[in-house]
Amino acid sequence: MISKAFAMGNPGTAGAQGAGGVGDFSFIIMMAVIFAIFYFLMIRPQQKKQKELKAMLDNLAHGDAVMTSGGIHGKVTGLTDAVVTLEIADKVRIKVARSAIAAVLQKSGSPAPTAKS
Repeated sequence: MISKAFAMGNPGTAGAQGAGGVGDFSFIIMMAVIFAIFYFLMIRPQQKKQKELKAMLDNLAHGDAVMTSGGIHGKVTGLTDAVVTLEIADKVRIKVARSAIAAVLQKSGSPAPTAKS
């Protein structure tokens, strides 16, 4: 008896099969809109930030005041392709990976930033 019920199928779906193409098209449009939103709100800004970070790391120079991702402030005294040597106090130097530099606080040729009150 149960097998006859499964063989007959659902009688309510017979008329709905013709309208299936319209639902599929609207689903594709909706997914494209969601992807566009994700692209412009998440992917594109992240790519822009990575590009700016790469440019900042490429433009490091001797004498720049920098901050590492760990919060250590220092002055660049040596550069290689992968390692930056920072002077964090008088005669105290550490080596960090170039990718650990989070920000350039002061370029070597620019004056010190002043505090605004």
